[in-house]
Amino acid sequence: MSDLTLARDLVRASLASLERNRERIDDLNVYPVPDGDTGTNMTMTARAVMEELDQTDTDERTALLKQVTRAALMGARGNSGVILSQIVRGAADALAREATLAEAFRSASDAAYRAVRQPVEGTMLSVIRELAEEAEQQASAANAELLAALVRRGEEAVARTPEQLAVLREAGVVDAGGAGLLELVRGIAASVSGEPLPDAPPARTELGVEAIHQELSRYRYCTAFLIEGDDLDAGGIESELEQLGDSLLVVGDREALKVHVHTDEPGRALAVGTARGVIDRVEIANMHEQTVQREERLLHAVPDAPPAQSAVVAVVAGDGNRMLFESLGATKIVEGGQTMNPSTAELVDAVAAADAQEVILLPNNSNVILSAEQAAELATTPVTVVPTESIQAGLAAMVSFLPERSAADNAAEMSQVLAGVVTGEVTIASRDADLNGVPVRKGRWLGLADGEAVAVGDEFDEVAERVAESLLAEPRMLLTVLTGADAPDLDALLDGIRERHPELELEVQAGGQPHYPLLLSAE
Repeated sequence: MSDLTLARDLVRASLASLERNRERIDDLNVYPVPDGDTGTNMTMTARAVMEELDQTDTDERTALLKQVTRAALMGARGNSGVILSQIVRGAADALAREATLAEAFRSASDAAYRAVRQPVEGTMLSVIRELAEEAEQQASAANAELLAALVRRGEEAVARTPEQLAVLREAGVVDAGGAGLLELVRGIAASVSGEPLPDAPPARTELGVEAIHQELSRYRYCTAFLIEGDDLDAGGIESELEQLGDSLLVVGDREALKVHVHTDEPGRALAVGTARGVIDRVEIANMHEQTVQREERLLHAVPDAPPAQSAVVAVVAGDGNRMLFESLGATKIVEGGQTMNPSTAELVDAVAAADAQEVILLPNNSNVILSAEQAAELATTPVTVVPTESIQAGLAAMVSFLPERSAADNAAEMSQVLAGVVTGEVTIASRDADLNGVPVRKGRWLGLADGEAVAVGDEFDEVAERVAESLLAEPRMLLTVLTGADAPDLDALLDGIRERHPELELEVQAGGQPHYPLLLSAE
């Protein structure tokens, strides 16, 4: 059998195994972010290799393996796909030297670990490492027997991932990337043995409430692109990109690099690429939206889940802010805020629709607190009002929310969190006024810190900087920035904050709120 025919058979079988499990693997996906696309990304990456093999007529081993490596790199999708492309690269490098199967798996494992700046156990890295160890132990066995042993070891390795990674253990699932890698090996083993693929296990049977309800990722956009050029410096590019986000991967060679990064600033990430070469195959996915879609898709998997002890009803303005509150566990959102206060009746209806024994109501605006208290008196479900005066304060409170706790306990935890939070806003003054001795003129930028006017000016960056520095006057660990529907460019502002406060964790989210281009909170 020619090398090309063999490669086609092995990849086709591994792809078939992965495709029949794609949906199940998507559902398992809670790490590194719960965007529900690991199975899809690995399938698309493997499919790119299959398409290259279908199109080529090369039968010279070294040239063929080089094409396979490049196809995997060019077609890599998402974090899992990029790591898979490096597993393919490592195996191909060994096979080009006519190495043994055991040596190919060891080379694949080493390449995968090199690709990840901070390797985490309990992921597909752990699984490929254990597969390499098993292959070395079974090195003297025939290929069919060796691959059968690898499938057994792979099943054990995947089952162990929750013991190695807390987020998997808490969600009650195995690692999605590891599960995908196992299916690829299962397909190869079936092809070599001549046996049919086993039936895929039912999707979603292992999912519980904890696996479905997951917090949004720290950053919003999964950004991936290819850089092509001459003498590309992967280390230099990586150093620039690590300032913009996490889950960073920069892999490839001097002529082509695949970049993957989770960031709130995909434009800046792309600019790093265009400064070094020509970018192509740009993919930007909204992970927050993917997380919400995954949750909605999976909710029917636990239709008989008991009602929670507590639920949250929150008054929120802005689509992005709505998604943030929902990701943190808010059951019902009532549209409203500054200049758009909801009625008491709307709040009562939202409380009634919340499926819980008790409800916590977050007004998130000083003008809504009275209506919230009236709603609490009229509602048939017990309601506790936590008098949050801003969206930023409400989000900070939501971080401590646990549905299994009583409303009173949740409210106490929220109040404790709020005691350590300071908030700020940047808006355009709608009228002339004198605020705390600060003369304000209509149409100028106005900056508030904890409700007090701290800056007025014609330049957004200047006013926003004054607000941020006011909030950071005392040592703070985290600054959260919510951009409004008409927010100006923030690059200069954010760069300045990072330079002045290098130890500060800076989180930027697209809130989408009207009237306030910028909302800030520090804690």
